Amino acid sequence: MIYLDNAATTLEKPPSVAKAISYAITHYASPGRGGYPAAMRAGELMYQCRETASSMFDVPNLEQVVLTASATHGLNIAIRTLVEPGDTVLISGYEHNAVTRSLHAIPEVTVKIVNAPLFDTEGAYAAFEQMLTQDVDVVIYNHVSNAFGFIQPMDRIARLCRQRNKPLIVDAAQSAGMVPVSLARWGAAFVAMPGHKGLYGPQGTGLLLCGEQPRPILYGGTGSLSIQQEMPDFLPDRLEAGTPNVCGAAGLLAGMRHVQRLGVENVGRRERRLCRHMMDLLAAIPGVRIFRGEKSQIGLFSFLIAGKDCETVSQQLGEAGVAVRAGLHCAPLAHQTAGTLESGTVRASFSIFNRSDQIERAADLICAIAKNKRAS
Repeated sequence: MIYLDNAATTLEKPPSVAKAISYAITHYASPGRGGYPAAMRAGELMYQCRETASSMFDVPNLEQVVLTASATHGLNIAIRTLVEPGDTVLISGYEHNAVTRSLHAIPEVTVKIVNAPLFDTEGAYAAFEQMLTQDVDVVIYNHVSNAFGFIQPMDRIARLCRQRNKPLIVDAAQSAGMVPVSLARWGAAFVAMPGHKGLYGPQGTGLLLCGEQPRPILYGGTGSLSIQQEMPDFLPDRLEAGTPNVCGAAGLLAGMRHVQRLGVENVGRRERRLCRHMMDLLAAIPGVRIFRGEKSQIGLFSFLIAGKDCETVSQQLGEAGVAVRAGLHCAPLAHQTAGTLESGTVRASFSIFNRSDQIERAADLICAIAKNKRAS
């Protein structure tokens, strides 16, 4: 199989990830719940996972790194901490349902949307600057669009939020591990990310980087301050009720270390090179429309074939051994902004394990589909 759905989850992982998970299953108990070796080893693993994330993402104190089940889990914590009923929230026009549905669930929230043209970095910042008015209570912004790979000018957006004293939540689901992410430089209230995408960890893992004191959405035992009925007022215990996913943390740690060894910039550069190679090949095929952003695009892109339903194209590619994703990608707002809400798109997304020959094979199959030939 040629796997080009890495924006959903990276299927091929470094061998060290599976090895770490396998070891954890038989060697680690519950961290913070005992003084015996298996529990102590688990506690050390959790410490190392936070320490590595703190180094990768410029987090001042490793206690500010909270392990979550997903980016969605982290975003829910961040949103429930900062957004109150009746607040006004400013978001980009490329947000995922993890943000928009969470806001929809809070009563009487006014959502202001920055409608900026796709891949227009200067236009995106200008529109954001204009809409960041005094009435805005919270800013929630997607670093990279999961549907189109559009990289938002996050450094400038974060700087303006600091200047105007507006708390910022960053969705780093498609950027962590592929482009630089920095809690300290952005001065963000929260940055949420998954473990199973650009960090090459297992599914069911994620990180929430906390620049502010969060509000728990899950309550229970933490192994600390057990006599009191309130959740601890310190991190990470405040957000990590219940037995943590130690095996997931082991895999996530191995994945992060692999990315660190390669270098985030090198990973992103390789994925963008593969992305550009495939877009160049598809650009030569009549009837194929590519959503391309040159310098403002990460290693994923969307395309359409004239006269072809995107779901049908995805199915035909799947039957021929190429895995892509089609539809709205859980981000209808992004498609509304880009003008593809009715059609959706086919998305191809890359990882460090993809090769040029795979890209060329996938392009040949897309060409066959565009010419109404059987993809095989």
